[in-house]
Amino acid sequence: MQPPPAEPGMHVTEVDTPALLLDLDAFEANLDLMAATLAPTAAKLRAHTKTHKSPVIARLQMARGAIGQCVQKVAEAEALAWGGIPDVLITNEVVGPRKLARLAALATIARVGLCVDDAAQVDAAAAAAEAAGRRLTVLVEIDVGGGRCGVRPGPDAVALALRIAASPHLIFGGIQAYQGSAQHIRSPEARAAAIGAAIEDSRRTVEQLRQQGLDCPIVGGAGTGTFAQEAASGVYTEIQAGSYAFMDADYARNQDAPAFRQSLFVLATVMSTAVPGVAVVDAGHKAVPTDSGYPLVHGMPGLEYVGASDEHGKIMVREGARPGCGDKLRLVPGHCDPTVDRYDWYVGVRGDRVECLWPVAARGAMA
Repeated sequence: MQPPPAEPGMHVTEVDTPALLLDLDAFEANLDLMAATLAPTAAKLRAHTKTHKSPVIARLQMARGAIGQCVQKVAEAEALAWGGIPDVLITNEVVGPRKLARLAALATIARVGLCVDDAAQVDAAAAAAEAAGRRLTVLVEIDVGGGRCGVRPGPDAVALALRIAASPHLIFGGIQAYQGSAQHIRSPEARAAAIGAAIEDSRRTVEQLRQQGLDCPIVGGAGTGTFAQEAASGVYTEIQAGSYAFMDADYARNQDAPAFRQSLFVLATVMSTAVPGVAVVDAGHKAVPTDSGYPLVHGMPGLEYVGASDEHGKIMVREGARPGCGDKLRLVPGHCDPTVDRYDWYVGVRGDRVECLWPVAARGAMA
């Protein structure tokens, strides 16, 4: 872990860079907006920790009504459970006896669960639970259009659910039905159509489970780009949005983008202006991922981030203010999740002052 880049009370211009900056006013407004949006529905928030990787943020979400957290990796689940979060679902398949043993061990301090899409995974989870003397909650993941993981909705999902329910060491928890590929469909109509199909697949699977005598307490999925539709469906019981707390440049490109505010930035320092019309900042590939495009320069429309190398970001100065060497710029990342995973600390600011520092406790938690 690197030393903190700031101290509470500092002016934002004193923060060492590159740094992960969190606008606390915008962040808290996002948490409140999600809570208010879900309040009239029957769906509850199980916020996704793969975005924020922080028990501190998880606690703030749960204080506003979230029923728990979800993660993608056992190591993320460990960071949350060790940080006092009582209910954690791995929305992913867990393969390998060591990972399953670690997950089962967490059941001594938290309610934990995982997803499966294969009979062998069910048997392996049951063996790990038996060895630990615990019962694990297991969901069947169904493919609702993402084409990544998950069995086909309907009979294939029911067969796996029956296998889970038959084990004395497992609890059938429901179905995982996340349509991830729909989150960044730009057209609202096309996005709604993709989620409508996912809702129907989930509805049909729940009905077939009931016909076999199985209740389906959890129908989980949804993301920041579509959660309102799943929440209003009457089918989904848990919403697994994560990016809503921070937002990023790619979500902002969606037509009819969600009304959450940009709260997460990478603070960078201009380190060179030697080339006319160019400002070079100390935030390149290692500071800001570019899988969803280059970052935007916040609040300065005449500046465009146009290229990156390992430690340098190249910004074209097209019009308006011309930053000087040593000036600080806020960059809006294209994709918030991998951006967070590059940093050890959140620097929480309110106005122009540092208010808090929070560790990114699950940084690098890939196992």
